[in-house]
Amino acid sequence: MERDDWVTRLRAGNARTVARALSAIERGGAEARQVIAALFRFTGGAHIIGVTGAPGTGKSTLVNEIAKHYRRRGARVGIIAVDPTSPFSGGALLGDRLRMQDLSGDAGVFIRSMATRGSLGGLAAATADAVKVLDAAGFEIVLVETVGAGQNEVDIARNAHTTLVVEAPGMGDDIQAIKAGILEIADILVVNKADRPGMDRTLRALEMMLDIEGNGARYVRHHGQLLRVESPVESDEEESRWKVIVMKTVATEGIGIDDLRQRIEAHRHWLLDSGEMALR
Repeated sequence: MERDDWVTRLRAGNARTVARALSAIERGGAEARQVIAALFRFTGGAHIIGVTGAPGTGKSTLVNEIAKHYRRRGARVGIIAVDPTSPFSGGALLGDRLRMQDLSGDAGVFIRSMATRGSLGGLAAATADAVKVLDAAGFEIVLVETVGAGQNEVDIARNAHTTLVVEAPGMGDDIQAIKAGILEIADILVVNKADRPGMDRTLRALEMMLDIEGNGARYVRHHGQLLRVESPVESDEEESRWKVIVMKTVATEGIGIDDLRQRIEAHRHWLLDSGEMALR
């Protein structure tokens, strides 16, 4: 197939052509570089939403529900779901895709599962280029779900415009919620499974963490003590900052998802108005 021909097909959203391009990206090498070289000029139109958090917080169900809400508004949605690879067999269950079966019949949704293949940081090595393929194929929304990530697996922040960090009640003690690392990359904090016991405690712990980080001060460790260092911030600069808030959802029931979508849209508008989108 001629290069211009497959690019035209991909730009038209032909699912088979998109799948072949993604397979070439995953194989890597010269073929992957040719794919990106041909498509790069068509990228930049999608809003890339990263969804990360610990295993068991309901990320896949949340992604499924967010995608359905965007589809109701007519947007085409691409999903990249990254699953862990077995260190013994090298295989992967790709279970995230199983949780999104109710999207499989929708021609406006494209789902691609990717195994980490030993990559650290919560993403596969080919994830960033796979996002470019879906972007070039005309998907207005690209959702990237990481592996069940630990506190230092923050690669998604370098690949997404809006990063959702998903927590759930009962996933650890209150100190767990304010540890440095993954929470610091959040543009929006989501407490999923908010109908579970312990939700109020989780919410308070996260809001306390936001108060610590968002009040114009920073904290440094000096001789074993946590010291507050005032950071003078001009009022105009303070007002122009993005305010991270905690949102509650019950993804299995579809509760809170439209409010979350609206907050994602608000973040996108802030990115554009503030010039941060160009930087990201």
